[in-house]
Amino acid sequence: MPESWETRGRIGIAEVSGPSMAPTLEDGDRLLVRYGARVRPGAVVVLRHPFQQDLLVVKRAVERRPGGWWVLGDNPYAVPPGDSTDYGAVPEEMVLGTGLLRLRPRGKDQTSLAARLSWAATALRPLFAEVSASRRLRAR
Repeated sequence: MPESWETRGRIGIAEVSGPSMAPTLEDGDRLLVRYGARVRPGAVVVLRHPFQQDLLVVKRAVERRPGGWWVLGDNPYAVPPGDSTDYGAVPEEMVLGTGLLRLRPRGKDQTSLAARLSWAATALRPLFAEVSASRRLRAR
């Protein structure tokens, strides 16, 4: 479904699967997403996969290029990378929103008070547009 004025500014939750965004986002993390938000270089974004448009993908927006955004995963060792190195620049209308917060779910083995406090201290983390990550990824 193409983005419209109705989806602009809406907040949603996306679940991360796979290792391509590690260590920023791990498999099973939840991502608070602001749909229709302005994309900046270094931002974590949610987009439609260019070849499988029913599949949503989480990547880092590295830079704007002719044809759209160049997006890459933070993990250079993920195979397959599933990013712009596979499918090129992503048209801007396919970039749906930007990540605001990461929520790491509590593990089933985290039952002690110390484990719960440790989880609580690290579970919620804001996601900022990391210009340094954008520069590092651009070099790949």
